Amino acid sequence: MLSSKHIRHLLRPVPLAWTRAKPNSFTFLFRQPFGHSTSKMAAFESQGVRIAVEGCGHAKLNAIYTSVEQSAQERGWDGVDVLIIGGDFQAVRNAADLTVMSCPVRYRKLGDFHDYYAGRKKAPYLTIFIGGNHEAASHAWELYYGGWVAPNIYYLGAANVIRLGPIRIAGMSGIWRGMNYRKPHHERIPFTGSDVKSFYSVREIDVRKLLLLQTQVDVGLSHDWPRQVETHGDLNALFRIKPFLRRESMDGSLGSVAAEYVMDRLRPQYWFSAHLHVKFAALKKYDASGAKEVLQVDNPPEAAPAVQDNPDEIDLDMDDEDVEKPNDTTKEVTAEAPDAGAGAEAGTTTGDVPEDLRAQLPASFARPTAKPRRTPGQPVPAGIENKEVRFLSLDKCLPGRHFLQLCEVQPVKKEQLSLYPPQASGPRYRLQYDAEWLAITRAFHKFNIFGDHTAQVPEDLGEENYLPLIEAERAWVEENIVQKGKMDVPENFEITAPPYVLGTPEIVNNQPDEYTNPQTTAFCELLGIDNLWDASPEERKQRKAKGPRQEHDVGRGGGGGRGREGHAFGRGRGRGRGGGGRGGGFSRG
Repeated sequence: MLSSKHIRHLLRPVPLAWTRAKPNSFTFLFRQPFGHSTSKMAAFESQGVRIAVEGCGHAKLNAIYTSVEQSAQERGWDGVDVLIIGGDFQAVRNAADLTVMSCPVRYRKLGDFHDYYAGRKKAPYLTIFIGGNHEAASHAWELYYGGWVAPNIYYLGAANVIRLGPIRIAGMSGIWRGMNYRKPHHERIPFTGSDVKSFYSVREIDVRKLLLLQTQVDVGLSHDWPRQVETHGDLNALFRIKPFLRRESMDGSLGSVAAEYVMDRLRPQYWFSAHLHVKFAALKKYDASGAKEVLQVDNPPEAAPAVQDNPDEIDLDMDDEDVEKPNDTTKEVTAEAPDAGAGAEAGTTTGDVPEDLRAQLPASFARPTAKPRRTPGQPVPAGIENKEVRFLSLDKCLPGRHFLQLCEVQPVKKEQLSLYPPQASGPRYRLQYDAEWLAITRAFHKFNIFGDHTAQVPEDLGEENYLPLIEAERAWVEENIVQKGKMDVPENFEITAPPYVLGTPEIVNNQPDEYTNPQTTAFCELLGIDNLWDASPEERKQRKAKGPRQEHDVGRGGGGGRGREGHAFGRGRGRGRGGGGRGGGFSRG
C-alpha cells in the first residue's frame, strides 16, 4: 500500500488555471517509490510509450487537447503517442444523439465533439476512449466492436484489447449495475427510458471474454473503479475529499465487481479509471498463491443499503419529476456468499418450508445445494506474470481539477520493445488489433444476442471448455489475418448520422435514426462473422414507426423502471453506481 505521504503528493492542489500534469508527478508515484535508479529511469523515458491520461471527458475536447499540449511542453516532449480518456466521452454527433444520452434535458449540451466528427477540426493526437454512463448511446451502438468516431479518435467498444506499439491495452465500457449484468445487449433505437439507462451497464458476456485472456496486458481501463481498489491507497485522503464514499467503501459496495474480476485476472502494470471525479492512486499487490474457492448459491441478489448522496454534485440520473430513490441491486446474482444451509437441522424452519416437510416432497423441491465455484477469472494463467497494479483515477476537465496525467509506459515483457520499435517517420506507433482478442471474438460470435430484451445470455461454459474453441480460432486468425498483414486498424472512418449544423437548435425531441456503420461491417468481414448490427431500411422504418416498446413489464428501479408506456423516457431512476454525484457530469462547485 502506498504511504500517506506519497498519495498526498499526488492529491496536493496545483496552482494552474487548468490543472494539468506536473512534469514529474506521475514519475514520482509510479517509479521513484519502487527503487528505480537514474539510469533505468532514463532508459524508461527514452523507450516508453508516451501516454496522456484524462478522467471524464464530458465533451470538452478543446480544453483537453490544449492541456495535453501544454503539459507535454512542460515535460520537454513534442507531443504524446496517445491520449486515453476514461469514459463519459460523449461522442454526440447532433442534437438527436443527445436524446439517448443519460442526462436530464436541462443539462443537455453538444460540447466539442461534433466539430471533430464533421471534419471542422481534427484530433492532434491519437485518442482512444472507453464508454462511461453518460454517452451518446446511438453512436456507441454502431461500434460494439470498437471503431473510429472521428478521424484519429478511437472508441474501444463494449470491451476490447488493442496494441499500440509494444504495449497492449484492455478496456471495458460502462459501469456496474448488478440488475443488468447478466442481460444481453437488448437495446435498439428507438430507445425506451430504461434502455437509455441500461445501455451503459457492463455486461457479463463482455467481461467473460476478457476473463479468458491467457497472456499479459500492460494497461487496463474501466470507467468506474474496480471494487475495493481504494483500500490499497490512502483512504483518509480519499474520504477528506469525498466523505460520502466512506460508507460504500466500508461495506464493500464501492466500485465495479466486474472491473475487479478483470483487474485481478489481467493484472496490468497500470489501471486507469474515472467516474468519481477525484484524483486517487493506489498500488494493488498479488502473491503467488492460487485462487480461493468459495461456495456460491444461485440466490436472488441482495439489495444494497441506501447510499447517501453527495450534496455537492448534481445527479444526472434524476428527472425533473423524480422524487423517489429506490435502491439499486449492486451485488451480482452469483456473488460470493457463505453456505446459507450450514447447521440446519431437520424440523427447523429455514425459509418458508420446514426441513422435515421438504424431505417428504419430490426431489424437485429439494433445497438448492451450494456449488463450489472459483471466483470468475481465477486462477490466473501462467502467461500473466505481473504482480503489482498501479491504479490511478482522475477528475473531470474543469478549472482547478486534477484531470490529466502524463506518463511513459513500458511493456511488462521487455522483449516487446524490440519487436515493436518506434517508426522513423509519422506516428511512432500504429494502432493494431490483438490476435488473441480477435480469436476470442470469433469464438464468442455464436453466443452473441442483440436487440431482444426477452432473450437470455448463454450460460458460462467454463474456461476449460472455451479454451479449445479459442485455440482453433487463434489458428484461423494467424492464417487469415496475421500472415496476410491485416493487423493494422484501418483508418476507415465514415460519417453515418448527419453532423450538427451550426446555428440549429441543440435540444430536440426526436430520437436519432439507426445506422449500419461501415467500420463494423468491415470488421465482421475481416473476422468472417455475421454483422448483427445490420438491418434493412424497411426493417428500420417499421421499428421507427412502431416506436419504443412498452415498459409495463419493467420493474421499478430496473434500469429506469416506472416508465411511461409508449414514451421514450421513464421516471424511475434504477440507481446504480453512477448516481448520487459519483458519476454525475456536472457539479455546483
